[in-house]
Amino acid sequence: MRLIDYLDKGASLGADAPCLTMDGRDLCYADVQRLSYRIARSFERSAIAPGDKVAVLSGNDPIAFACVFGISRAGAVWCPVNPRNEAAENQVILDDFDCSLLLFHSSFAGMVEKIRANLPKLRALVCLDAALPFAPSFDAWLSDDVGYFQREPVDDLVMLPGTGGTTGKPKGVMLSGRNIETMTALTLMSYPFKGRPTYLALAPLTHAAGVLCFPVMALGGRVVIMHHPDIGEFLALIGRYRVTHTFLPPTVIYMLLDHPQLDSADLGSLQCFWYGAAPISATRLAEALERIGPMAQLFGQTEAPMMISTMAPDEHFNADGSIAIERLSSAGRVSPLVQLGIMDTDGNLLPSGQRGEIVVRGSLVMDGYYKNPEATAEASVHGWHHTGDVGYLDADNFLYIVDRAKDMIITGGFNVYSVEVENALRAVETIQDCAVVGLPDPKWGERVVAVVQPRPGQSVDAAAVTAFVKARIGSVKAPKQIEIWSDLPRSKVGKVMKADVRARLLQGPG
Repeated sequence: MRLIDYLDKGASLGADAPCLTMDGRDLCYADVQRLSYRIARSFERSAIAPGDKVAVLSGNDPIAFACVFGISRAGAVWCPVNPRNEAAENQVILDDFDCSLLLFHSSFAGMVEKIRANLPKLRALVCLDAALPFAPSFDAWLSDDVGYFQREPVDDLVMLPGTGGTTGKPKGVMLSGRNIETMTALTLMSYPFKGRPTYLALAPLTHAAGVLCFPVMALGGRVVIMHHPDIGEFLALIGRYRVTHTFLPPTVIYMLLDHPQLDSADLGSLQCFWYGAAPISATRLAEALERIGPMAQLFGQTEAPMMISTMAPDEHFNADGSIAIERLSSAGRVSPLVQLGIMDTDGNLLPSGQRGEIVVRGSLVMDGYYKNPEATAEASVHGWHHTGDVGYLDADNFLYIVDRAKDMIITGGFNVYSVEVENALRAVETIQDCAVVGLPDPKWGERVVAVVQPRPGQSVDAAAVTAFVKARIGSVKAPKQIEIWSDLPRSKVGKVMKADVRARLLQGPG
């Protein structure tokens, strides 16, 4: 399956059915199909050949997302560019990934104008919503020919996203049609889908929210797009469009749980509320199960998108209907089409219950890093893709992630996994979020340090928190130091930046 095949499949189930919706305006499947023909012809006119890389830089927008299908129709490769990136990072991505054409929204015109002189490989710039001195408008660039048009790709590469860049220069992840097809199959077999789904996209379409559109469209479903994150509007849209599926990262779910309109909102249409991309508080998740409904976990990474492990809504509960509290800290069961192992540093696979690096293989795993054979070889040593996460499998094949390998703390000769400490901290009712890092210590080698963010309107008693964590996981793992910050530094996709936390702590007060 190419990316365009998901649109065409949905159209075959009802060409007049709504496909992309924003601000009360619908584009039906036939509308998006016709637009994809016009976009593909325009790429040909701009000398974009099959296999060329085409970047899209925009916030959530139906036309910007429709361009993805025009790119696929032309046999080209979609390079999603995170709109929250800094100019320098986007310059690196566009140049290193050999992008030939950039489609961008006018809100990013200043950034594009700043970096375009340093992008000699770019042959064309197109502004999605305005005519600019250095770029024609999308409407002026777009072909008038709405007749069927499609070009064959040169290989199975369909998507070239960048890694987060939190550990250095972003790497291009080569995702094939087979990768996305496997992800789609796992989505459809792992979660409830009844009737035509309606999917609400608040999170950026350049990331998880975007690729989750493909299984929805394969069923002829509607994608309701939010341009700006607004929790009140999010709740209203669920009731207005009878939304069945949506995705939010934990940080936004916490905001949702604290929103005054949550308990009065009409959420009865929800079949599946996905969460993922970062650890979630088991206490807040239990609250979400009671107040929101059918929560569903997914775990993956850019290199193995979305579905390494899954936990469907009913797996959050015991057979008697009670919440399976002990399971809420897991990342779900290993997906049916994924091979997963726990590996030690010598390349040996470990039995259930033992901790090591999570490694995976199968058709979900990327084809490698673009033009970076060294990084590809490093990530695939011993014949498995190395996720960089430390975890273990229990007897029921549920996966537990205990840390990033680089974030493990060695204190007094003991290994302390920061995620385990963070899970204990998140069980404190007054704590919204937290980060645990190791800092140099003359006595212990490293000491466990926690930075906590209070819930809105709450205060945190550091001594009480320390006592709580000691009682829960023992004194060795309890923080020796607790700092209280109003917020935590986060990446563009909402993950806590532990390197920034550590750096700020090392700088000391002020």
